[in-house]
Amino acid sequence: MTADVAADSSWVRDHIRAIADYPKQGVTFRDITPLLGNPAAFGRAVDDLVTRFHDVPEIDRVVGIEARGFILAAPVAYRLRAGFVPIRKAGKLPWAVAREAYDLEYGTDKLEIHRDAIRPSEKILIVDDVLATGGTAEATAKLVETLGGIIVGVGFLLELHDLMGRTRLGEYRVESLTTY
Repeated sequence: MTADVAADSSWVRDHIRAIADYPKQGVTFRDITPLLGNPAAFGRAVDDLVTRFHDVPEIDRVVGIEARGFILAAPVAYRLRAGFVPIRKAGKLPWAVAREAYDLEYGTDKLEIHRDAIRPSEKILIVDDVLATGGTAEATAKLVETLGGIIVGVGFLLELHDLMGRTRLGEYRVESLTTY
């Protein structure tokens, strides 16, 4: 199930800086640091992400994707009274891991999660800053499901609509605060 972007979240765009030709020619990077540096905007973003999933009872864990996803997912987890689980790039976690390779807009990478981070049947909300091609979120979902977690939603601060990332997330409930 997917949900439409709420019309009242256009305020997010006022706090996102566009950087042309970064990290390569023809790419416009959406910099969230102005939003993070504004306490009211950052708080509202966290609150709005939590609100998007208010109808989901008892979320057990919020998974944040390295690195900017951590910044949003940790306070969302706190607000939901859920545990926080970091998904890291390969080689960053010190214990037994599950690993998933994925494609991104300009290359490939691998993500890892500790094998004991999610218990079977736990309800999981995945949170990241940007939905682009969907490769990172798709790999994260595979890791969560490998460990037996049940994905109740995937939330993003912003979505790059033209890259069609939602299509890689199938039937998962996807919520984005704004789109470009």
